[in-house]
Amino acid sequence: MSRIGRLFRMAAALLPVAAVAVVGGTGPAAAAAAPEIVVSGGVTQPVFGYADAIRERLFIDSTFDSDQDGLRDIIAFDVMRPRATLDGLKVPVVMDASPYYSTLCRGNDSECKVDIDGDGLLDKWPLFYDNYFVPRGYAVILLDMVGTNNSTGCPTTNANEDNLSAKQAINWLGGRATARNAAGEVVKADWHNGKSAMIGKSYDGSLAMATAVTGVKGLTTVVPISGPTEYYDYVRSNGVITRGNSYVASLANTVTNPARRDYCRPTRDRIAAADGDEHGDYTAFWNERSYVKKVPNMTASVLLYHGLNDDNVRPDHFSKFWYALAENDVPRKLWLSQEGHVDPFDSRRAVWVSTLHRWFDYWLHGVANGIMDEPRVDIERSADVWETYADWPVPGKADTEVFLRPGAGGAGGLKLVPVASPSSQSFVDSPTQSQNTMILNPDVVQPNRLAYLSAPLTAPLHISGTPVVRLRVTADQTDTNLGAILVDYGAAERVNHRASGEGIITLDTQDCWGETSPTDDPCYRQTQKRVATSDVELVTKGIMDAQNRQSIRVAVPLVPGQAYNYSFPLLPEDYVFAPGHRIGVIIVGSYPQYSSQADQTRANLNVALKTSNIVLPVVGGTAAAHAAGL
Repeated sequence: MSRIGRLFRMAAALLPVAAVAVVGGTGPAAAAAAPEIVVSGGVTQPVFGYADAIRERLFIDSTFDSDQDGLRDIIAFDVMRPRATLDGLKVPVVMDASPYYSTLCRGNDSECKVDIDGDGLLDKWPLFYDNYFVPRGYAVILLDMVGTNNSTGCPTTNANEDNLSAKQAINWLGGRATARNAAGEVVKADWHNGKSAMIGKSYDGSLAMATAVTGVKGLTTVVPISGPTEYYDYVRSNGVITRGNSYVASLANTVTNPARRDYCRPTRDRIAAADGDEHGDYTAFWNERSYVKKVPNMTASVLLYHGLNDDNVRPDHFSKFWYALAENDVPRKLWLSQEGHVDPFDSRRAVWVSTLHRWFDYWLHGVANGIMDEPRVDIERSADVWETYADWPVPGKADTEVFLRPGAGGAGGLKLVPVASPSSQSFVDSPTQSQNTMILNPDVVQPNRLAYLSAPLTAPLHISGTPVVRLRVTADQTDTNLGAILVDYGAAERVNHRASGEGIITLDTQDCWGETSPTDDPCYRQTQKRVATSDVELVTKGIMDAQNRQSIRVAVPLVPGQAYNYSFPLLPEDYVFAPGHRIGVIIVGSYPQYSSQADQTRANLNVALKTSNIVLPVVGGTAAAHAAGL
């Protein structure tokens, strides 16, 4: 007997009830015509019941075997759909595939899946999607990624088994796969209208993108929220290890059901053996964990959200994906906030719910609401102050070279022209120097960094895109790291994204978004922005391993005493330097608060200033930089 057959036989013996249950209420009398959604004011209306909605738990035999036990893994997912689907209503699906439903759980309120009465069906559904969208004529699916919650197998941290988990359910919705309930009965999605969406934050967001880049038929749109798009970039940066100690395997352990962690140890051991922690270079291990290069396969539109100050899933994940979407003319929309790793439901709740509602109505129900005619990009400029733009980077930006220039006893300068004569400055790499030591007191000479400051700006200077640092450096060792930080020196009230909450304060009050059942309400704790006045703001940063100067795939040792050209990106940004503020560029070697494994060579580093600069994506280009006083 197959594994799925054994599972169904065991489940049928344990569960005396059917795998489909109706909670409360009775359906209306059958009508002559099939029920339909109701649209008013350009959006679908909550005309279908929530308490009486149909709940199901279904299982699909996957196409893979993550734990290598000779049996295909089983993917479990929970479905909620309007009762009117029994009378002919055809609805689309909103799916959140996640590894977290029984471990870290979801949302700012940390909601888990809960089966209160033990009947094998969910009574408490995490997040607000079910409460809000089911009454408006949608089905909601919460899918357990391979090796988590009710799915079998073992997590592989964004490898193919993780990435293909949700595709199994999309195929079932399209009639290309077979799902069964706990009694082993085949269940068909004859209520589905052929269109599906995926949404999710962080790991869930990466699963949405991973499914979209397969080009699977029927996935119409995805809404990734702060999700990794290149897993190499999540644990590495230009050859530097930013998360070590077998992090990929460690995360697989975190999301695995505790009772199965020992069982999945061999899978994690295989991951740890292949991750390249000993060198940090890009290998074939990362190819299946890369979504950017697969964007040409996509047929789904994208509503993308990311915090510009996210220090967990850093902003280069959104930017590389966004650039690829643009190159392939994928229909898209973007929100960028000032918070860290925070869901838009907790940073701009009412506007986000409205936008998401209209987005799904347009792409899944075909409601002509004009959302694709609106500005493509929303950017939070300061706490709760948002601006819209036609695209990102903001149209009119031009890469502008700003050169490092020597100073007299303190910080060097920043100008649009290089120093006239060859000049250099030196410092000693420190593997223990703190980030605060790097960026504070820029006018004070310090042995382990170089600082460069503009004059106070005479007009605003807006950057939008990905800055690049270009240095010519000589080292006295065969290996070293290099780092650069772009800083705003000037007092202002800012979103305090480095404090607890990453820019938000969670309040004791609640508001509600959707309908209620006896076991599940749509009420969530409200938030407000955490702000603080500061004199210094770290705008963006970047690092690289000097041995990876030619390629992240191959490390080439330095020849001590020989000068090399280095070019590496900082994290993308959209930032306005205010008049009176000074732009700072800090050059360091190791950057231990950015990387988990700082270089230990303590190299002496000499920077040739005539050819060293930072390329800023300035809106308005050189003319705007001149106008601002550079």
